[in-house]
Amino acid sequence: MTFPIATHGNGRDLVLVHGWAMHGGIFAPLIGQLSAHFRVHAIDLPGHGAHHGFTSGALDPTTCARELCAQLPPAIWVGWSLGGLVALQAALDRPEHVRGLVAIASSPRFVVADDWPHGVEATVFAEFASALETRFEHAIERFLALETLGSPHAHDELRALKQQVFAHGQPSAAALREGLDVLADTDHRAALAQLQAPSLWIAGRRDRLVPPAAMRWAASQAPRGEFLELAAGHAPFLSHADDVSAAIVRYAAAVPA
Repeated sequence: MTFPIATHGNGRDLVLVHGWAMHGGIFAPLIGQLSAHFRVHAIDLPGHGAHHGFTSGALDPTTCARELCAQLPPAIWVGWSLGGLVALQAALDRPEHVRGLVAIASSPRFVVADDWPHGVEATVFAEFASALETRFEHAIERFLALETLGSPHAHDELRALKQQVFAHGQPSAAALREGLDVLADTDHRAALAQLQAPSLWIAGRRDRLVPPAAMRWAASQAPRGEFLELAAGHAPFLSHADDVSAAIVRYAAAVPA
């Protein structure tokens, strides 16, 4: 599997992994700033953006991590939401390849459990999966609205997300269904103690999908974890691009090359 990769700037390698229904172009506000410090690689996940020809299982985090590591140089990985699960998997499986991990609005477990209150009900993802079958574009727009809910710049963020989601054509319906399954089923909590790379967990205080408490907990479990909370929703790199960029630059300066 070959991933479409847009590379910008020069310097230390940094990988950006986007979230559900999106593509690498959603990171434009970050790329404009980070490319002054890094060689930034913005990828498109299978079935998203310019990555066509989706096959079942292609969005499995282990599969994605393995295939991406084969195509990319050793780097610091930045993953947003669903992309954070892929980036975390890569850091766990290939510590020699993932020098550092930045998780943006991404949790080790997205759904609640008896021992995990820091998520959403599993029915949330099941309902979106069902809606994809009957009202495809409406289901995507509802999910995007959920991502911006609570943000002080919700209207602007929602408009930006809507503009990006179909910028490279319609995402694969099969990929979107599989992505929802990944969000519903993945649980990386027990593996965090084995994370070798230093990690930075950036949360949005008003995020309705990934509570900041989930990321604060993850940072406390990772051996070299750091937590940052911004007054943002689920896409802090849209509303607080300067703060997110500065945090990544500062964090990377302490990550061994």
